[in-house]
Amino acid sequence: MKITVNKQSSIKIVGSKTIYVDPIDYGPMHDADYIFITHPHWDHFSLVSILELRHENTVFLTPKDLVEELLNVGISEEYIYVVKPNEQLSLKSMDLKTIPAYNIKTKHHLKSQNWVGYLINIDNKSIYIMGDTDMIKEALDVKCDILFIPIGGTYTMDYKEAAKLTNIIKPHKVIPTHYGFCIGSINDAINFKSLINKEIKCEILIGSDKHNEFDN
Repeated sequence: MKITVNKQSSIKIVGSKTIYVDPIDYGPMHDADYIFITHPHWDHFSLVSILELRHENTVFLTPKDLVEELLNVGISEEYIYVVKPNEQLSLKSMDLKTIPAYNIKTKHHLKSQNWVGYLINIDNKSIYIMGDTDMIKEALDVKCDILFIPIGGTYTMDYKEAAKLTNIIKPHKVIPTHYGFCIGSINDAINFKSLINKEIKCEILIGSDKHNEFDN
């Protein structure tokens, strides 16, 4: 399994299927088997990128906010799964659960908007992509092999809160996201890594000198 973080929370997972989460700023590839969208903010949802990644059988998972936009660019309703928090879905090649994603202290991401993170089980790995969220109670009991967690602050938890939550979840690997673009910097990632328990492997993929991917 190869994992790439393009920027912000734009993630590509290549295993038995090719999965994109919140893709932005991609060129034409047309290789997406699945495109997951957590919420409609501009740094997570790009119709331009979606059209450059999709092929005729690409499956979309999205909150209801974005269904009309997807339909308007010619994506068939049969390929769109509308999701809300706390759902479990079984697709042909994976099982998944939607986890709530929201802010506690600000109004950037409201719980009532029903935006989500995704816990994806594929190729014998469980991958939790949190979306834009604070340190919320619904995340505390999630168990996963690989965790993608936002650290930039302002619109999500900051690196200290993210490190605390990571040490509670105890994934095998953690990858910090949501920094170095519209908020946060590589220093947040470095500070985050310094606070992670030593038994958890932390991969810094955004802004590192090791490119932006790793093989798992």
